[in-house]
Amino acid sequence: MSENENKQLLDALDNIKQVNIGDVVDGEILAVDNDQQLMVGIEGAGVEGVIPHREISGDPDENIADNYKVGDQVKVVVVSKIGDDKENGSYLLSIRRLEALKVWDEIKEKAEKDETITVKVTRPVKGGLVVNADGVRGFIPASMITDHFVSDLNQYKGQELEVKIIEVVPEENRLILSHRAIAEKDRAAAREKIMSSIKPGDVIEGTVARLTNFGAFIDLGGMDGLVHISEISYDHVSKAADVLEVGEKVKVKVLSVDPDRDRISLSIKQLQPGPWDDIEEKAPVGSVLDGKVKRLVDFGAFVEVFPGVEGLVHISQISHKHIDKPSDVLKSGEDIKVKVLSIDPEEHRLALSMKALEEAPAEEHKQAPKRNVDDNSTANAPEEESGFTLGDILGGDINSQN
Repeated sequence: MSENENKQLLDALDNIKQVNIGDVVDGEILAVDNDQQLMVGIEGAGVEGVIPHREISGDPDENIADNYKVGDQVKVVVVSKIGDDKENGSYLLSIRRLEALKVWDEIKEKAEKDETITVKVTRPVKGGLVVNADGVRGFIPASMITDHFVSDLNQYKGQELEVKIIEVVPEENRLILSHRAIAEKDRAAAREKIMSSIKPGDVIEGTVARLTNFGAFIDLGGMDGLVHISEISYDHVSKAADVLEVGEKVKVKVLSVDPDRDRISLSIKQLQPGPWDDIEEKAPVGSVLDGKVKRLVDFGAFVEVFPGVEGLVHISQISHKHIDKPSDVLKSGEDIKVKVLSIDPEEHRLALSMKALEEAPAEEHKQAPKRNVDDNSTANAPEEESGFTLGDILGGDINSQN
C-alpha cells in the first residue's frame, strides 16, 4: 500500500462517526421485515441499527409498512448497543423516544415561560391522575386536581385538562402537573357569572357533585349550590344517597342567593307536586284511608295518610269509650285505618276519625240525636267530632300539621 493510499485510509477512518448512547443520528431504512421492525444504516458510522415496532408506534396494530419504505431517511435516537446477532443489528434505535425528547424540550421551554399545556387523562391511579402530554407521561397528584376533595377520580378519565407545569425532569421521565390553579380561576369566573345571573325563584338544571349527611351539592356550572336534605323530597329522606347519585342531572329551584357568603340554597321538592295538591280528590270527606301514627299529643294523634300529609284524630274520635290520653290505646308507628271527617286544603288541615269506623255501643245509638244532614257532613257537628277544639288550637301543637 502506497503512502498516499495509507493516508486516504486513515482519513476515512477518522471520518467514521462514533455512535454513542443517547445520540440523535440520521439513518436510511435498509429493510422493512416481517416482524414489523426497520433495519437502518446509521449515516457516516458504517454500522446498522434496528427499530422494533414498539419504538416506532404506540399502536400495536399499526402496520409500519404503510408509513415507512426502503430508502426513506429517518432521524432516530440511539437507545443502547446490542449484539450483532440480536434483533439483526448492533444498535437499538427509536423514533418514538426522539419525538418524546422533542416534547420534553417543548415542555421545559413552556415551564420556563410559566405557560400552561393541555393534557389528556389516561387513567386514575392511587393518589392522582396519569396523563398524556403529547406522548410524554405526566402525573397530577390528587391534591392538585381541583380546589375541593374528589372521592371518585374515574370521572376524569378521557378528559382533556389545562395544567400548569410544576416539575419537569426529562432524565428521570418525571413530569408533575397541576390543574388546581386553573380550576380555581375557572370557578371564580363561573361563580361571579352565576351569582350575578340567578335569583330566588329561578328554575335551573345542575349536576349532583357531592352527597353529604345533610344534603346534596349541585354543580350549577362552576359553582355548587346546596339542596338541604329537607328540600330533596316531600317523602322522608334519611340520607341524600338514598335518592340521588353523583353525576345525576337534576332540576332545582333557587331558594336564596347570598353573595357575601358565596352560598346558594336550592330545592328539588318544590318542583314536585305538593303532598296537599288535589287533597280533596285523594282524600274526600267520608273516605277511609290507611295511616300511620306519627305523633301522640294530649289532645289526639297525628296520623300520616300520604307522604307529607298528616291529619289529626282528636282524642274524642279515637274510640267510643272514654280515653284519658291517646297513648293508652295508640303507639307511635302503629298502622291504623281512619275516616276523613273534614278537609281544609288552604290551612293544610285534615280531621280524621277512628271511632267512625267502629259500631257505636247500643246505648249511644239510643241517645244519638237525629240529623237532617248527610252523615259525612261536619257543618253542624259538635267541636269534638270535627277533630279540632278551641282548647286544642290554643294549647296544642295544631300548626305542626302544616
